[in-house]
This record gives sequence, structure tokens and C-alpha cells, in this order.
Amino acid sequence: MLLIGKPVSTLSGSTLKELSSFQGVNLGMPKDQFDIAVIGGGPGGYVAAIRAAQLGLKTAVIEREHLGGICLNWGCIPTKALLRSSEIYHLLQNLDAYGFSAKEISFDIDKIVKRSRKIAKKLSGGVGYLMKKNNITVINGTAKLESTGVINVVDKDRNSLPTVTADHIIIATGARARTLPGFETNGDLIWTYKKAMVPDHLPKSIIVIGSGAIGIEFASFYRTLGVEITVVEIMDRILPVEDAEISALARKAFEKQGMTIHTNTTVGNLDAGKVSVAVTLMHTDGRRQKLTADRVILAVGITGNVEMLGLEEIGVTVDRGHVVTDDWCRTNIDGIYAIGDVSGQPWLAHKASHEGILCVEKIAGVDGLHPLDTTNIPGCTYCWPQVASVGLTEQQANELGHEVRVGRFPFLANGKAIALGETEGLIKTVFDEATGELLGAHMIGADVTELIQGFGIAKTLEATETDLIHTVFPHPTLSEMMHESVLDAYDRVIHL
Repeated sequence: MLLIGKPVSTLSGSTLKELSSFQGVNLGMPKDQFDIAVIGGGPGGYVAAIRAAQLGLKTAVIEREHLGGICLNWGCIPTKALLRSSEIYHLLQNLDAYGFSAKEISFDIDKIVKRSRKIAKKLSGGVGYLMKKNNITVINGTAKLESTGVINVVDKDRNSLPTVTADHIIIATGARARTLPGFETNGDLIWTYKKAMVPDHLPKSIIVIGSGAIGIEFASFYRTLGVEITVVEIMDRILPVEDAEISALARKAFEKQGMTIHTNTTVGNLDAGKVSVAVTLMHTDGRRQKLTADRVILAVGITGNVEMLGLEEIGVTVDRGHVVTDDWCRTNIDGIYAIGDVSGQPWLAHKASHEGILCVEKIAGVDGLHPLDTTNIPGCTYCWPQVASVGLTEQQANELGHEVRVGRFPFLANGKAIALGETEGLIKTVFDEATGELLGAHMIGADVTELIQGFGIAKTLEATETDLIHTVFPHPTLSEMMHESVLDAYDRVIHL
């Protein structure tokens, strides 16, 4: 059974006029109780609100800064715009390989940044339109739980707004960059991702601390534009959540591009001067090394935005910076839920959106739901070459007791990849030998962030090697390598 509530709009005529630019302005104040109130308007929060409205639930979103959250405004989308610019620059530098020639190829970093910010602004405004379209009340302000079902809100000047009451409250406040004790950013020389997205000029050298997706994407962007890049990683390999074989190929590619990479290395000290930063590295073999760079980017993970929400006061369990939830996004307090980055890994926008829908549908009593299986969530890193994966790595599968069959197919044996001039890469598949279940897929190379969803669908549908072997892949495409990788796992590969 669905909980039925008629969606209502509290939009006044003047507010509708103001909304014509769809910039996420305050769409109105709540006049009575809501079925669902969402704290946070990012990819988890606004998607949850839309699904709630579709189900007939009276819904409000409380957002303190900008609709779309970090992802649309300072994360997923604008970073991809930056990376696209660097990709085009790379192609222009290699025109001769495609039969073209050009002189004095250059770029304007200000224009690159301006394009990125313009795209972010456009998409944020689009979310405002979706809120209006679905009759969702948007309140611009900072929220704090007063008690179960009651939210106090203040505007940017700390003035109190009308209290919001709701039967169900979803925490979707996202996360922020983690800082290391003693290594706080200073905005000018030591950057988080946010400052790294809007440089006022191009530094000559950057040290990137942390080699997860965020760190590697910035390292790739700046290196492609000619910046001297050093990557420092505490683990024994870069991109440590990826399959070890893919990580090794990525490191080889990055070092070929001119990056310097230090693994098994910690940072002992950051000393910011007037124009540069001195970094002391401590290697696991006992060596100490001092480097100097124009800028440092801290990319050492994120922590949930759990402060000042009143969570502790009403008894919501928070563990190491993240709200603890069950399989249905429920906290330990009835009527309080948490989705997305604030509830823990994987810290991905598409995970947050899916959780938002799942959470709302569970509240509404939709039949046939299944808890989210995080092994079915693809992960993508938009560096050059791209990296993408879904499911278990080969090592994880072995550790869980699976007898595995592994298939591999290289880009250099694929006709489309050769035609594109993108022969650097590999597609790897991992199957359970006894059942044929696809356990994981791991890719590095051109456009693999677009290819990975094919294996994502296969995992969700619990496809076996037989299903994939009998699937017809179009020719000539990069996707043929996915088929060949499956064939290789079962000693049937054609083009190797």
C-alpha cells in the first residue's frame, strides 16, 4: 500500500516569477506538516524529494547553500568539464597522428575554469526547475533537528524561519574533504578539491596527497596541461580500491605521461612559505625525502557533514563521521533516515540517488523492494586513461573463498580502439568457476566509464558467463572487448 498525500505548492506568484531563472531560490515556507522533509539538496536529497512527490507525498527540501549539492556544483560535473578541456588539449597536441597540423596550440586556464563553472550553474538551476515541476517546497536555510519530526531552520543571517514538521526526515547532507591534523588547507598554497577547481593561474608544480579518484583526476587534469605532478599515496598502490592489476597499469600509464608517484609513503610535514610548499615524505623503508612544489592538493578522503544537525541530541548513532543506517537507510531513531555520503561508503553520487529512491519507496510501502547491493554499484575515475569497475576484485573474490576464472582483453587487439588511436587499456572479468556468476569487471582505457554499465546491468540481473557469451555485441565497438574478456575467461577468446 502507498501512503497517499496530495502534493501541494506553497509558491506565491511573486516567487514563481523569481524562479523563472531556476536558480534554486526559496520556493516558499511550509504551512503545515509534510510527509517527508529532506535535509540537503544534493543528488541524494533532490532525487529522494522528486520520488516522494511522484508517490503523492507532500515533500520539502531544506538546502543551506545550493541545489545540486557538491556533485553538481563542485564535484562530479564541473570536474568532468575540466577534464574534457584537458582531453581536447591532449588531442590537439597529437593532431599529426590523425593527419592534421596546427601551430601555436595554447589554452586559457581562465576560460577553462569559466566554462566549468557555467556548466555547474546551469545544472544547479535545472534542479530548481525540477523542484518547481514536482511541487516540492524548497527552503533555503540551515536545518537542525529539534526532536523526532521537528526541524528548526535558520537563514544565512541566522534568522529563524518557520519550523518544519514531517512524519519522516531524510538526512542527505553529504560530505566534505577530510583534512589531516596539522596539514590544514590555507586556500592559497595548500588546496582542497574546491580550490583546485578554480585556479587563478596554472602552477608549475603540484604535489597531490592521496591517489583515490579525486586525487588522480586532479593529477591527470593538471599533468595533461603541462604541470609537473607528484602523487603521494600511503597505500602500496595508487587507486587502492581498484583491482591490483588495473592499478598497476594505471601507474605505468601515469608515469609514462611524466608523473612522479610515491607509494607506501606518508607526509611528515607541510611547510607553506610565501610562494611554495615544502613537503617532507616518509617512506616505509625509513627514508625521508623533502620536496618543494608551487601547490599541494589534499585528497585524503571525505568525512560526513554530521555536525550541528542535532543528531546526538535526539540519539541518532554517528560513527567516525558518518550516520549509521540499516539496509533501508533507517537510523536507530524511528522516522529518521540517512542517505548518500553522510551515511558512508561508497561515496558516489549515483549511490546517493539510488538510496534516495530506495528510502522513499520503503517509506511509501512500495512492494518488491530489495536492499542495495553495493557490489553492483559501478565506480569510475575520469583520468586519462579512464578507470572503471563494478563488483569484486580478483583478490577480494579469492579472499571470500571463490574459485575464480579470469578473462582479459587488451585495447591494442580491438579494431575500434586502433581506429581511435586509443590502444592503451585492458578489460578484465572475474567469474565464479562453480556457478559462472559474474563477480566483478575492471577496466582501464578510453571511454571505459561509459562501458562499465553493461557489466553493471549484467550483475544486477545475475547474469552468468553463458548469458554474456551468447549476447551479441556490435562491431566495430569498444564494447566487443567486454565480450572477448568473457570469452577469454572460458578459453574461447577469438581475437587473441
